[in-house]
Amino acid sequence: MQVWTVANQKGGVGKTTSAVTLGGYAAQAGKRVLLIDLDAQGSMSCYFGIKPQALKQSSAELLHHEEPVTRQEIMDIVVELPYEGMSLMPSSPSLITLERTSQHRRGFGLVLGQVLSLLEDDFDLVLIDCPPALGVLMINALVASTRLIIPVQAEFLSLQGFARMQQTVDMVQHSLDTVIDRVVVPTMVDRRTQACQQTVRSLRNEFPVDLWPGHIPIDTKLRDASRLGVPANLFQPAAKGVQAYGALYRFLEQRINSQRSVDSEGETLANSDKATKAYWAEAV
Repeated sequence: MQVWTVANQKGGVGKTTSAVTLGGYAAQAGKRVLLIDLDAQGSMSCYFGIKPQALKQSSAELLHHEEPVTRQEIMDIVVELPYEGMSLMPSSPSLITLERTSQHRRGFGLVLGQVLSLLEDDFDLVLIDCPPALGVLMINALVASTRLIIPVQAEFLSLQGFARMQQTVDMVQHSLDTVIDRVVVPTMVDRRTQACQQTVRSLRNEFPVDLWPGHIPIDTKLRDASRLGVPANLFQPAAKGVQAYGALYRFLEQRINSQRSVDSEGETLANSDKATKAYWAEAV
């Protein structure tokens, strides 16, 4: 089971849209997808018309357990969405309290990973939407992850938040003595503006290894999809922003396959995805 965390310590950069749309593409490809909302604001839950404040059970209650939980207790919280292959573990405002009260709880950073280990046979891909702040919830998500996706809005202020995010990831890697596979995704890109162009250039110059060679353009169809509660790939598959997420999903899948080949053969496979190469050519 793959676990992808979508995180940035700055809000409004497209985290929820990225998680839902990538999840939609994965489900369309036949995968069993679990979306997890770890943000007390509940953006991902609200995307699908679920009101976090009205729920009796949520990701907060699950993480609050000090005793080990069972698979059935986890599945009782999971909501089956009206889209084939997609399920949701919704959020709750009580995540704010959990964030505050669990800071010194021994071993709390490992809780989500332990929970997800019980779902190995139920899902192929888990996508976690994080709150825009460093805390025990984001640490839980990072520890549980096989991959970190960092959406970065193409503007100067987002670069500052991204720098803090990089520091957080480095800290977690150091404490766990591991390497987290990370992919930086430029979002809300308007190629007509100098500010956007300069931001993308800065990302490419400073983070050439982690940066996805494409970008997500500004596209009102993505906003319309969230308003209607439909994964964007099902709502308007021909829209430019939606197709960009499709290219990103293929890139991520190919990266997994390449890493598996490295593990099994000791060599990196060449990148043959035409869509990805096209994005290289079009990059700002």
